Amino acid sequence: MPLLAANWKMFKTQAETRRFLDVFEPPAGVDAVICPPYTSLSAALEGRLPVFAQNVHWEDEGPFTGEVSAPMLRELGVAGAIVGHSERRQHFGETDETTGRRAAHALEMGLRVIACVGELEQEREDGETETVLRRQVTVLERHENLVIAYEPVWAIGTGKAATPELAQQAHAFIKTLIDVPVLYGGSVKPDNATELLAQPDIDGALVGGASLDPESFTAICRAAIPS
Repeated sequence: MPLLAANWKMFKTQAETRRFLDVFEPPAGVDAVICPPYTSLSAALEGRLPVFAQNVHWEDEGPFTGEVSAPMLRELGVAGAIVGHSERRQHFGETDETTGRRAAHALEMGLRVIACVGELEQEREDGETETVLRRQVTVLERHENLVIAYEPVWAIGTGKAATPELAQQAHAFIKTLIDVPVLYGGSVKPDNATELLAQPDIDGALVGGASLDPESFTAICRAAIPS
């Protein structure tokens, strides 16, 4: 079943989260999850959809100001977490090593994990895409609750999306490295979702801005349903 994850980033208060869930009804045939900011996790859990956090630490507790642990998320009823998103890498110093540690501990604690990988625009232009992806993927170990999201960094929040052919090539390569589902993330919108999600090695999408509107996210979910 295709996985569609709505990564709301630093958007939506609790009230806005409830309004979204009042009108959003995922179509049958997809696994739709919501990834709200920490302050809206409880509000999201009032709905019927699985809820993921946008990050999780590799320790159960400790002197890590600003972090949240897997046991804290499990206590709330959160089902999973995103780790290694390109914005965490770019703005907050996330590395391949810390991404791997976050993923491993979250999986050990029973959370589902979406681990993000992807190359910079310069790295693609220099022909280093496969080298970068191999480095990022090798810190992860196969697990039944692990999903990878391929998000070319040059397509995050830019309005650019990889062509379906480029996305398919990257997904197929990742699957030679690790046998887990692979989502596409990078300016997925209703008008490009059908072609992207029709590719044989694309198993769903990690959706950013287009997931903030329930009608838009519903259209993307429908695009993922096999015909």
